[in-house]
Amino acid sequence: MPMPPYPIYCITKGCKNIAGYKIAGRWSDGVQSELKTFALCCEECLPRWLHTSRAKHKASRLAPGETLDPPGIYRMERGRRDRILERLEDLEKKLEG
Repeated sequence: MPMPPYPIYCITKGCKNIAGYKIAGRWSDGVQSELKTFALCCEECLPRWLHTSRAKHKASRLAPGETLDPPGIYRMERGRRDRILERLEDLEKKLEG
């Protein structure tokens, strides 16, 4: 039986908005690869979490053989696996500049 849908809320304390974005970086140990989630947030909180996530990335310590790409913004979509989430590079550039 499939799991019933449930809302995923923005991780900002006190924010009651639904999270529409996943801030994540591609992680690999040389064998496996996945998106490492830094934040799930709404559009309003997105600039803050992108900045925070990039700072956390810079402070990350990796084991030998591990890689972790800088965090990017992905559009969250119910039922879609990480491998097919759309990366929003234009939005990243807009928020950086």
